[in-house]
Amino acid sequence: MRLHLLLLLALCGAGTTAAELSYSLRGNWSICNGNGSLELPGAVPGCVHSALFQQGLIQEQCSFSWDWGPSFPTQGIWKDVRIEAYNICHLNYFTFSPIYDKSAQEWNLEIESTFDVVSSKPVGGQVIVAIPKLQTQQTYSIELQPGKRIVELFVNISKNITVETWWPHGHGNQTGYNMTVLFELDGGLNIEKSAKVYFRTVELIEEPIKGSPGLSFYFKINGFPIFLKGSNWIPADSFQDRVTSELFHKKMKFFSRHSHGIIGSIFFLFKCSSPLPAGAGLAVVLQPNWANWLRLLLQSVVDANMNTLRVWGGGIYEQDEFYELCDELGIMVWQDFMFACALYPTDQGFLDSVTAEVAYQIKRLKSHPSIIIWSGNNENEEALMMNWYHISFTDRPIYIKDYVTLYVKNIRELVLAGDKSRPFITSSPTNGAETVAEAWVSQNPNSNYFGDVHFYDYISDCWNWKVFPKARFASEYGYQSWPSFSTLEKVSSTEDWSFNSKFSLHRQHHEGGNKQMLYQAGLHFKLPQSTDPLRTFKDTIYLTQVMQAQCVKTETEFYRRSRSEIVDQQGHTMGALYWQLNDIWQAPSWASLEYGGKWKMLHYFAQNFFAPLLPVGFENENTFYIYGVSDLHSDYSMTLSVRVHTWSSLEPVCSRVTERFVMKGGEAVCLYEEPVSELLRRCGNCTRESCVVSFYLSADHELLSPTNYHFLSSPKEAVGLCKAQITAIISQQGDIFVFDLETSAVAPFVWLDVGSIPGRFSDNGFLMTEKTRTILFYPWEPTSKNELEQSFHVTSLTDIY
Repeated sequence: MRLHLLLLLALCGAGTTAAELSYSLRGNWSICNGNGSLELPGAVPGCVHSALFQQGLIQEQCSFSWDWGPSFPTQGIWKDVRIEAYNICHLNYFTFSPIYDKSAQEWNLEIESTFDVVSSKPVGGQVIVAIPKLQTQQTYSIELQPGKRIVELFVNISKNITVETWWPHGHGNQTGYNMTVLFELDGGLNIEKSAKVYFRTVELIEEPIKGSPGLSFYFKINGFPIFLKGSNWIPADSFQDRVTSELFHKKMKFFSRHSHGIIGSIFFLFKCSSPLPAGAGLAVVLQPNWANWLRLLLQSVVDANMNTLRVWGGGIYEQDEFYELCDELGIMVWQDFMFACALYPTDQGFLDSVTAEVAYQIKRLKSHPSIIIWSGNNENEEALMMNWYHISFTDRPIYIKDYVTLYVKNIRELVLAGDKSRPFITSSPTNGAETVAEAWVSQNPNSNYFGDVHFYDYISDCWNWKVFPKARFASEYGYQSWPSFSTLEKVSSTEDWSFNSKFSLHRQHHEGGNKQMLYQAGLHFKLPQSTDPLRTFKDTIYLTQVMQAQCVKTETEFYRRSRSEIVDQQGHTMGALYWQLNDIWQAPSWASLEYGGKWKMLHYFAQNFFAPLLPVGFENENTFYIYGVSDLHSDYSMTLSVRVHTWSSLEPVCSRVTERFVMKGGEAVCLYEEPVSELLRRCGNCTRESCVVSFYLSADHELLSPTNYHFLSSPKEAVGLCKAQITAIISQQGDIFVFDLETSAVAPFVWLDVGSIPGRFSDNGFLMTEKTRTILFYPWEPTSKNELEQSFHVTSLTDIY
């Protein structure tokens, strides 16, 4: 018997300065890294991750630090090791794609399986594909010749069977069907694969728009235009072995090979932690202590009414569980290939490694309905054409040629050959079809008339919506804030609790970031004035979160209300993905989820500004407008209620309810228009500084939208705003805790905090204009009323003055 053994390793490289290590194994071995980008013989020069490059390597780029994360380049084995023995054949890959035939109006399933046949003779047998709930079972005869063999199967789903499609969160169900594929082969060898099959179509629509130059850029899922609402995903931890369902211990199975065959097996628990780099002992990053961190983060995505995550190209191809959870939760994924903010080589060795990496990822991931687009890289087209790296004009054609070679002639061709079910763009940002027309690099990749844009501006007033690009799709934008004190406290000491401490400066990796936050906050808020340094630090943290939440709210609402209009030839915005969703450590960043999963004020705001029905208020030329935004598939009849409060009273000074109207599904339209001077006159003694406006959509006294608000002046200029005394009575109803709040005065940006108790509130950071309000708390771990009472603290804006 000729015995073949396959060793599957997950290695994480140490960077381009790695020593020439060698893992040598005798016999016929094949070594694969964790993301499948390389398959190498038994002697491996250096450690492997994405691709070998000359004598070093490329690995997770952000492990060498980014402007939101630390430098923790890791090395060593960080995934399970297994040895598989086979003497007939081995199933190397199994993947599939549902394809909809428009002409026949029926679904088909393309299944591809790759075998390593080590038998000296052909291996015959049959394949049985079964999808019980679709009343589908088909049998195929196969014969595998020795060597590497691919089996392609075509499964037709009868058009007489109703196939329920997969929809993004907020648009329908995430229906999937259990499928089994059984290979019954000669020699009594049976190989069975089980998978969940989802059916959906995706189209990227780039077509002319009346009244505007350029082209549209939006997605249709199952033929329906979808506004993409969400954020950008970075690696959840510097040490990827910790991002699992079972955090610290992995069971591993080792076989020892002897000349007479397999002689035994050893089971043991192995703490699969990547070693810290030298000198990293002082850079503490404590890990959250709950069991399913990944699910917690992704559940927080849909809980905030998001439907999309962009997996950013400077991180990693995420683990299978990430995409499975996105399938289950209805989270669409914009998947970058792992190339970011750099100019890459195009020598044959590098291209070969990229080919292996990309081909493997396409096979691994293309069966997931959540992935709706492949993108070749992050910001490399813009970096090249905007000359971020100061390339001489005479050398630019060389770099453009290399760019086209890597992303078009290599990666794009691999995608076109390997996946017919979703679109591909070369970069983000990019001009899409216009980039293609300009020979794959646009003169202005950030154009408002094509494709997607990345936009950052920390100097202009973020409350002024006119500074934002009225683009087709905003795939990156954002502002920084600090995480909560309870998050920082775990990794800091008393001497660190100052905005200008060495700790604060060290954790801030964005140049000038701390000053930019205070500058932006100072445009509309008084800065903290306490004489107690610790109080000032906590108040400053709170204020940065207020600033971030309000800035991103203003920008996101601008994009959402721009979906149906063209103004000055710009508009039809169909996507808003702010930067960034999650944190990789405890530090200031653009994230809305802190390291550990705690919701910042921004994430609570996102729950509202991404609501499926939303009224959006803004001013233009001293006129106050309210737009209605709907992501729904149907039209609904409703009314708009507008209330005006003075800062000094919990009773509204005036209110108005519109006539009943029909809000069309999938549109943004103007519902209300009134000069500010008339609004103030109508409401008695109101001035811009003394009053605030709130508004909501309802039908038959049932609230259909969040209550939104509009400040008529900066809060730092507010007249009559006094310090609110806010109390809470906490009770328990099953697993949920009820906070019954009462306030003595109108209170902006009311922030409820329970310290380090894991969980989230039903709302937070809100404007409290009524005397009482009930908020729910959803714990992520068992807790008690007593624990919550001891940890509870409430802050509103006037508390920091």
